[in-house]
Amino acid sequence: MTEKTIQALENRINDLECQLTFQEQTIDELNSALSEQQLLIGKMQDQMKYVAGKIKNMDTSNLADPSEETPPPHY
Repeated sequence: MTEKTIQALENRINDLECQLTFQEQTIDELNSALSEQQLLIGKMQDQMKYVAGKIKNMDTSNLADPSEETPPPHY
């Protein structure tokens, strides 16, 4: 092989190594973002269960009966 061919191959290897490093960094960043989102989704699911339980156990007697309400003064 000539010196020029060897230099071209070394350049290609260096480019591939740079691309691999960039891809590894990107994968790590995506993994971190995905982990954070999964934690957030878990918290939101817990909050939804709490709210749904509160609504399910809410006493309907606290709500006004429309037939017992007096009409507003402008009627």
